[in-house]
Amino acid sequence: MHSPQIRIPATYMRGGTSKGVFFRLQDLPEAAQRPGAARDALLMRVIGSPDPYGKQIDGMGGATSSTSKTVIISRSSRPDHDVDYLFGQVSIDKAFVDWSGNCGNLSAAVGPFAISAGLVEASRVPRDGVAIVRIWQANIGKTIIAHVPMTGGAVQETGDFELDGVTFPAAEVPLEFMDPAADEDGAGGAMFPTGNLVDDLEVPGVGTLKATMINAGIPTIFIEAEAIGYNGTELQDAINSDAKALAMFETIRAHGALRMGLIKHLDEIATRQHTPKVAFVAKPVDYVASSGKPVRAGDVDLLVRAMSMGKLHHAMMGTAAVAIGTAAAIAGTLVNQAAGGGEREAVRFGHPSGTLRVGAQASLKDGEWVVTKAMMSRSARVLMEGWVRVPEQG
Repeated sequence: MHSPQIRIPATYMRGGTSKGVFFRLQDLPEAAQRPGAARDALLMRVIGSPDPYGKQIDGMGGATSSTSKTVIISRSSRPDHDVDYLFGQVSIDKAFVDWSGNCGNLSAAVGPFAISAGLVEASRVPRDGVAIVRIWQANIGKTIIAHVPMTGGAVQETGDFELDGVTFPAAEVPLEFMDPAADEDGAGGAMFPTGNLVDDLEVPGVGTLKATMINAGIPTIFIEAEAIGYNGTELQDAINSDAKALAMFETIRAHGALRMGLIKHLDEIATRQHTPKVAFVAKPVDYVASSGKPVRAGDVDLLVRAMSMGKLHHAMMGTAAVAIGTAAAIAGTLVNQAAGGGEREAVRFGHPSGTLRVGAQASLKDGEWVVTKAMMSRSARVLMEGWVRVPEQG
């Protein structure tokens, strides 16, 4: 007895340096319109997971953390918001979807998708100019404001905005992450869940590392590159081909998550691949990006490399960029120190694919650090639209 394939309206989009399959909530099969096993099973089948070969050949995924992503968009019932945005990070080789965080890169594609899919009130979309799309990020309970360029009544996708890590230029989509300190993830609302800008993090088999653990954009553990034997100029192959290094980063991530209150037991980290992130920082030096383009020390404020889903990211996750910008704005953090110290509202950092600028407005109120918003620009483009097909779920 064979199962017929069903087809589901879907759009394959690039947002920033990520790609994902976008759905309108109303287009999903009824059982998948609610959170739960049916939804997870559907999205895993769409992406081609779990795949013990690690290739996602039988699905839409690209076998990297940047391309194993799904997005569900619906009209928002919340006041002062246009759409609700739910992000699912699909594990490549294991049978689960991680709903614990946002994707900052794909956030750039949410506004364009929502407008094109008819999910934004027509009165809020100018024929020419910039549409302001108010997005409720449902995973972490935060607001994102997207500034989407419009030309002739359609989303403008082409342009001359260049983003390192993306081959071709496109139209710029500025994003504002409002009040980005993550407070829905067991961290009690504090930007610094331990109460410190820098902690001594004991990691068995590694040592005691200085760490800045921050909830902003996405929970992130920042450590110093030199403390773990790196200089901050590493490209993917230097780390992703080193099984010992990957195991070390996962151990650091597990112990950091425990200290941040994101997990109660170390073994919980296995089912929480998406958050927290681990990143290492260093002072600027010259290096050559993965494209062969030279990055000069004088062109950046600091160097950052970040791990995503157990591998070194090819560029920088958008949510981690928010964490970088926020931490850089607060004097005393490891990120701020690597950038030269002092107060600042924006930094340009070097990553494996090139550079990125991110801004943040942070201030100290009643002894607690708060950040009103973080800003950065991305781009987005529809790659394919139509229907995605999957075998009917039993």
